Amino acid sequence: MPLTENHRGAVFMTASMAGFAVEDVFVKAAAKHLPLGQVLLTIGLAGMLAFSLMALRKSESLLPAAFLSRPMLIRSVFEVTGRLFYGLAITLTALSTTSAILQATPLVVVAGAALVFGERVGWQRWAAVIVGFLGVMVILQPGSDFSTLSLLAVVGLLGFAGRDLATRAAPKGLSNRQLGALGFTMLAIAGMILLAINGGAKFPDAPTLGLLAGGAVFGVLGYHALTFAMRTGQVGAVTPFRYTRLIFAMILALALFGELPDLTTWIGAGLVVGSGIFALTRRA
Repeated sequence: MPLTENHRGAVFMTASMAGFAVEDVFVKAAAKHLPLGQVLLTIGLAGMLAFSLMALRKSESLLPAAFLSRPMLIRSVFEVTGRLFYGLAITLTALSTTSAILQATPLVVVAGAALVFGERVGWQRWAAVIVGFLGVMVILQPGSDFSTLSLLAVVGLLGFAGRDLATRAAPKGLSNRQLGALGFTMLAIAGMILLAINGGAKFPDAPTLGLLAGGAVFGVLGYHALTFAMRTGQVGAVTPFRYTRLIFAMILALALFGELPDLTTWIGAGLVVGSGIFALTRRA
């Protein structure tokens, strides 16, 4: 039976989420040997170079005037915020918990699209958004087990959601290669900010260089696969496969870092993922 466009989009989206989950592992591992700021700066520069070369091959400008438009400047601020705080979250807290919280990003985008752009969001989708936010609260466990470090992931997801919303208002005509170069530039800037605050940069040894290279490669591959996914098939059919990232993250966190999420994290993740899929597959 031949694959439909929706099937291809789902495959690309799943591959993208796998790439990003592996990138997180490399970042977390490299940050055990180098300052996080240096890790983010290095991967950001490598990804920026890769996408810049791709853009040059297509004779695309590396500094288009659209980069200085108001939506793109806002997008860049949110991108730096998301990259910075999510990077801190995956290095200072459990990868499985951070990944579970991140799954609420599409729900924030749904709510933001209604509040910022006036898009129609019916009561059922609003109910799903509320349930998803309750799931995040279950994961955070605001009580005796609450850790303020978990809020790093929350700020990170708000940054990514703001980036996605700003992208909707971005000038038309910017290629995915140009947006990729800009995105990794923002990752490098986030690393520079963190490195300027904490310092401690040092020359990495060969194994650590391998971790940095792995993070850059899987980050670029993940972004590329995401681009193909969003251009293949229907958005409503493809986007829910973003949640496969949580599956990959849970498996990798258990296999490599010995992280076993507790029952409340599983319940919260289930609420977030279930409500997110419902919200994304509803027409209103």
